[in-house]
Amino acid sequence: MKTKIKDLSIDEFKHLISDVVQDSFQENLEDLVALSSDPYIKSITEARNDYKKGKVKSFSEVFDV
Repeated sequence: MKTKIKDLSIDEFKHLISDVVQDSFQENLEDLVALSSDPYIKSITEARNDYKKGKVKSFSEVFDV
């Protein structure tokens, strides 16, 4: 049985919203830190260049499935 919003107390609903906002903020903060890193940006550029040149393997090739 799924819980519906109407079945939550005000405090439960506030806690749920707070958790979602905190998780979203944390993810955005991690993205910001990563995008501020020169080595990270360089690795993205290299990966994109490898992809354009066809220097990649498919999931099936790597995991033999």
